[in-house]
Amino acid sequence: MNAVELFRLAISRLSTNRVRAVLTMLGIIIGVASVVALVNSVEGATSGVTARLSSLGTNLLTVNPGRVTTGFTRGGAGSATTLTLSDATVLGAIPGVAALAPEVQSQGLVVVGNKNTTTTVIGTTPGYAVARAYSIWQGTFINDASVDGSLRVAVLGATTADDLGLDGTNIGTEISIAGFPFRLAGILQPKGGSGAISADDLVIIPISTARNYFVAGSSVRTVAISVASAEQIGAVKTAVTDTLRLRHGTTVGTDDFTIQDQAQLLTTASSVNDLLTALLAGIASISLLVGGIGIMNIMLVSVRERTREIGIRKAVGARGRDILAQFLIEALTISLVGGIIGLVIGLAATAIIGLVAGWGTHVNPVIVLVAIGFSLIVGVIFGVWPARQAARLDPITALRYE
Repeated sequence: MNAVELFRLAISRLSTNRVRAVLTMLGIIIGVASVVALVNSVEGATSGVTARLSSLGTNLLTVNPGRVTTGFTRGGAGSATTLTLSDATVLGAIPGVAALAPEVQSQGLVVVGNKNTTTTVIGTTPGYAVARAYSIWQGTFINDASVDGSLRVAVLGATTADDLGLDGTNIGTEISIAGFPFRLAGILQPKGGSGAISADDLVIIPISTARNYFVAGSSVRTVAISVASAEQIGAVKTAVTDTLRLRHGTTVGTDDFTIQDQAQLLTTASSVNDLLTALLAGIASISLLVGGIGIMNIMLVSVRERTREIGIRKAVGARGRDILAQFLIEALTISLVGGIIGLVIGLAATAIIGLVAGWGTHVNPVIVLVAIGFSLIVGVIFGVWPARQAARLDPITALRYE
C-alpha cells in the first residue's frame, strides 16, 4: 500500500471512533494553539513596545540629571539639579545634532469653560516637536518669538484637547492653566498610548513662560536630542558626554548626568521578548508532550484491539514494514489533524488578543511551521513504539487472539 492509501485507511479507522480520536487529539490541539497564540501575542506586544519607543523621537538621545548624595543619603535618579539651560545651549552646537529641546515639567489644572483636566505641563523650545516626533494637527507649535517673549501660548496633546472638548475651531481662544490665562496656539496629532505614560495627555508652553509661572531655578528636567542619522548616534553621545564632563568637572564614575538612547531601550525590549518567547513556548510545549503520551496510549490500545486484524493481514502477505507504516501513519494523522485544528484556534486567539490589547494581529510564519512540525515529530516519536509492537506480532499468535 502506498502512503495515500495508508492515509485514507487511517482516516477511515479514526472516523469509526470519532470521540476517542478527538479526545486523543485534544493534547495536540491545546499544545499547538497555546504555542501559536502565546508566542505570537508576545511578538505583538513587543512590536507595540517598539513602536511606542520609536514614537518617542527620531534617533533620540535623552540627557537626564544624575543623583545627588547628601551625607550618607543617596537620592534617586534625576535628583541632581546640575543640568541647566546653558548646558542645553552648548549641546545644541555639537555636530550631528538635528534638534534639541530642554524640558521642565509641572502639573497644572487646565480649564476651558465648564470643563477641566489635570495634566502634565511641559516647558520647552520649538525643537521639542522634532526631537519628540510630534506633528501639529491644528494651529501652530510654539516658536522662537514665543520663547524669547515669554508669551502665554499653549499647545495641547490630543487626549487633553479631547478631555476639554476642543477641536480646530478653538484655535486662538483662551484657556486657563493653573489659574493663568493662555492662548491656545495648536493641537497635536495623536501618537497613541494611555494611562500615566500617555504621550498625548500634556500641555506644551514656552520654557521661559514655564520658568516665570511654574518652575523656579535654572535647572532642566531633561534635554532631548534628535541626532541627524542613526549612524551618528554613537559619535554624538560621546561628544555630549565629553562636553558635559568638561562643563561639570566630572570624570568616569562621578558623572552627575545620564544619557539614554533608543538603541539601549530597544535592545532591552528585544531581550525581554526573547526570554518570554522561550519561556512561554516551553510551557505550551508541555501540552504537546502530554498529547504525545495520549497518542502512544491510544495506539497501544488500538494494537491490542486489532491483533486479529494484524494477524489476518500478515497471513495474506502483509510485511512487518507494511503494518509498521499503517500504525505510524495513523499516529501521524492524529497529530496532523490535531495540529491543524490547534493552528486555527491559535490564530483566532492571536487575532482576538491583538484586537483587545490594541497592538493588532501579528503572526510569525516560522512559529506556525515550528508548531505544526513539532506536533508531527511528537506523532512520530510516540507512534513508533506502538507501530513496532504491531509489526512484531506473530501472525499465528495474532490469529488465535480473541
